[in-house]
Amino acid sequence: MWAELDEAFLVKANAQFWEPMIAMRLEPVAGSEEFCVAAGHLIGSVSLNGMWKGRIEVRLAEALALAATAAMLMQPVETVTKADALDATREIANMLGGVIKTSLPRPCSMDVPESSVATDGLYMGPRTADVLSVAFRHDTGALLVRIWEEARG
Repeated sequence: MWAELDEAFLVKANAQFWEPMIAMRLEPVAGSEEFCVAAGHLIGSVSLNGMWKGRIEVRLAEALALAATAAMLMQPVETVTKADALDATREIANMLGGVIKTSLPRPCSMDVPESSVATDGLYMGPRTADVLSVAFRHDTGALLVRIWEEARG
């Protein structure tokens, strides 16, 4: 990666959202290069443009997305709808994107975040020079955070 980002930074950025904002602790997975999430997981992403161009993506197992949404909305998980979970997934991508953006070359702006439900599972293979990925585990499911660096301005 051209930007000064590494796995330790991504672990810290992730903790800055999950722990204080919704009181959930996620543990990094050793060997994140080989990681799978099943079909039906939720995807949130946000693009960044400026001196650094790329995309930040979060992929949450459905049960983790529902638990996080319930915590964010302060309501029982049984009352959370798929639309609620998609909104929360967008917000998670936005919040993580904001934390990560502070360490990127300036100027750098963020687009409006997006979210969707994955129709296929994802197997993450070996790392490439332009992608930084870290997987996390929680009792309710897995999270994958990826940063794609497209170019530097």
